[in-house]
Amino acid sequence: MGTAESPKLGFEVDIKPLFREKDRQAMRRAFDLWSYADVVAHADAIAERLSEGTMPCDGAWSKENVERFRDWIEQGTAK
Repeated sequence: MGTAESPKLGFEVDIKPLFREKDRQAMRRAFDLWSYADVVAHADAIAERLSEGTMPCDGAWSKENVERFRDWIEQGTAK
């Protein structure tokens, strides 16, 4: 996980670009991965699926991207 020295992460710049249009369309019926409010509301469940490698459905994120998402949650989910 991140450290106290990790740079402050924001949704628009650091997190939203990690979700591809393909990912967004796959999840659209449940929630919108490009919506800050939706991702914050489901952040823990998304983080769990990312850690398990079951999201996205066509291949796991890199360890670095999963850690970035978790760091963003730990930092307070800045917009």
